[in-house]
Amino acid sequence: MTRKKNGFFTLCFSLIPGAGEMYMGFMKQGVSIMSLFWVLIFLAAFLNMGPVLFILPILWCYSFFNVHNIRGMADEEFYALEDDYLFHLSKMLPMEQWNQKQSNLLAAALIIIGVAMLWDYTMDYLRWLIPNEIYWDIMDSVPQVGVSVLLIIGGLHLIRGKKRELDQKEDEGKELMK
Repeated sequence: MTRKKNGFFTLCFSLIPGAGEMYMGFMKQGVSIMSLFWVLIFLAAFLNMGPVLFILPILWCYSFFNVHNIRGMADEEFYALEDDYLFHLSKMLPMEQWNQKQSNLLAAALIIIGVAMLWDYTMDYLRWLIPNEIYWDIMDSVPQVGVSVLLIIGGLHLIRGKKRELDQKEDEGKELMK
């Protein structure tokens, strides 16, 4: 990784979320920021989840200032900085501990997103058959409800897993005290 980068190009690339990090040599950070940016746009556009667009300016500002913060670091700090994914995916989802339950959750998420997309696509073609507007208002909200339920279930699963982990550490601590 080379230290000195052109200031003009750094500015230009920092305007695109993730591109500035990649230009500075931090590929994992850049790819994760850029992926998150486009996933949020996908959710807003294809699944009619417009409120997630409020996260985009925050992500853009984070990426912009992160690039300029990295560029302004002293050489020692810059070379000590480790390239890692934005959310430290290797720590959150260690592949060696990947089990059937996690595979099932991922499969369920992919199925629900696929069904939501298929639902939206087919409803557009069926709209001309049934002219009732109230019916279509309800039918249009089904994908958002499905994704919302998936997000709630995922959040509850994460909370339950963390609670189990804390309880397990507490039990180990009690055994060591004996």
